[in-house]
Amino acid sequence: MKKIYTVLFAFVFFQSAFAQEGPKTPIGGRPNIPSDLSFEFGFNQLNNRPEDMSLNFFRSRTFNVYFQHPIKIFGETSGMTINPGIGVGTDKYAFKESQNLFNNELLGPESSELLNISEVYGDNIRLKTNTFAANYFDIPLDFTYHLNKTNHSKGFRMSIGGKFGFLYEAHSKIKYTDSDGLERKVKDSQNYGLEKFRYGLTLKAGSPGFYTWFYYGLNKTFQEGRGPFGTEATQINFGIAVNVF
Repeated sequence: MKKIYTVLFAFVFFQSAFAQEGPKTPIGGRPNIPSDLSFEFGFNQLNNRPEDMSLNFFRSRTFNVYFQHPIKIFGETSGMTINPGIGVGTDKYAFKESQNLFNNELLGPESSELLNISEVYGDNIRLKTNTFAANYFDIPLDFTYHLNKTNHSKGFRMSIGGKFGFLYEAHSKIKYTDSDGLERKVKDSQNYGLEKFRYGLTLKAGSPGFYTWFYYGLNKTFQEGRGPFGTEATQINFGIAVNVF
């Protein structure tokens, strides 16, 4: 995951280097580059999930990095832009009661079941870390209306759009101390029955430098019959974001 972010930042750096001679905005020193590099922070939840698959709200987080380029549509002063882009997204799931996802041996590869950590690694352990993460390549596409129709680097704006993502990696990470006092760290990367693609609708509203966002997944998070309890849950993500430029 760190390599992916490094490549993305390098790409943005070179974009910025070629745009350094452009004018600067007086607001907070943000460079007036005709593109947006956004960092989205928020929470990840499951809609229509089984009761036994509840999440810890504050520990189930989302972090996205997107680079989008606005293209004016319907004329220079319409206030409307279409914003295609690329990026990466990470969704973390913190299951309650010291649970995590493990391969379901009855279903075989690309499947999962929700188990207590102690069922797998023993009762006499002290759990230190327990996380699950799904990482995606995303293609966002927004239709944005700018209240300031002549200067899009100022004023309120709002967007409606969507994004399409491809799951490139998922893993659980469990760190514990066993009954002998030995510290163990287990990272297990596999598919876990997650859908390889995701798509959904997005809403955004705010200023050029700061906005709130919401994502509503339209497809199921897990493949049919391959997730815990045969879940048909879908994703809901929301939070705040900052635009670097």
